[in-house]
Amino acid sequence: MKDISSTRNSIHYPVMLEQVLEICSPQKGGLFIDCTFGGGGYSNAILSFPNTRVIALDRDINTKAYAENIKKNFKKRFAFYNLKFSELNKVIDKNKNKADYIIFDLGLSSFQISNLKRGFSFNSQGKLDMCMGLNSITALEAVNNLSLKTLGDILRLFGEEKEFSRIAKNIVNQRKEEPINTVPELVKIIKKSKKRDFGKKINISTKSFQAIRIFVNKEISELIYGLTEATKLLKSGGKIIVISFHSIEDKIVKFFFTNFSSNKPQGSRYYPDLKNSKKNLFKNYTNKIIRPSDREVVKNNSSRSAKLRFAERSGYDFFYPKDLENKFINYLELENRHV
Repeated sequence: MKDISSTRNSIHYPVMLEQVLEICSPQKGGLFIDCTFGGGGYSNAILSFPNTRVIALDRDINTKAYAENIKKNFKKRFAFYNLKFSELNKVIDKNKNKADYIIFDLGLSSFQISNLKRGFSFNSQGKLDMCMGLNSITALEAVNNLSLKTLGDILRLFGEEKEFSRIAKNIVNQRKEEPINTVPELVKIIKKSKKRDFGKKINISTKSFQAIRIFVNKEISELIYGLTEATKLLKSGGKIIVISFHSIEDKIVKFFFTNFSSNKPQGSRYYPDLKNSKKNLFKNYTNKIIRPSDREVVKNNSSRSAKLRFAERSGYDFFYPKDLENKFINYLELENRHV
């Protein structure tokens, strides 16, 4: 997830596009699923090659306008769906047609950040919202209704915020006097709660905003179930490509690719021994991280924290990776706590 909440530039840059195209080899054609359509950067680039087809999805209905523009140029080769990762099974009949490549570019787009009315940026003057789309709860509802313990757990686990306890207590104390309705009101509480500002490169509100946003959008649940559905829809030899922006996401992707690979490490208590088994979801995974070039970071500073991992589907039948859920059950349970 891109930590670019203070980004002023609304120009859309698909992160590590060159590396993605190198892995995908779209010149060979095939069926591609773009799971985070956004401004259509990946989809448009892939469709520029003949014999390619793209199925795109995005939970943000505001991306539909960009999709309609692409549809005009590639009417027979492009389809768009307003869906979440966990609903991937709705876009393709896995019994008739499987995908060659499935791409996830996690986090927020520059369009979402630059629209200050949506409350993703701590520079916003508007109401608390932080909804990517197809949400069951807003940031305003979460901040004003969740228990002290749940707020603290969200800040600690999803934001890795060391001063989670003080921030959560001050949120609860403030809302007893009057509701916390706007971004500036929440930022003020966070600033008051922090002991010191060490002149860090990131804004002191970044971790708290990230944490609340992850909870509101169930981003961890969507990633885990999205990866599972993607693996189910991928043909043998096909590849899943994931670009992540913070440690929790990368930890999940690394775990999944590594421990359901034919060359998984030995000695884990979380999952079965697949190394000597005929059942594995991915071929030999190298655990290699690809990062953006210096040239790209200069052009698009928000790409600086991006990590790209990809894995190749094995020829064995799909089996549900229950141990992926078990490993991250604390995150999943937290996202499903109710207001």
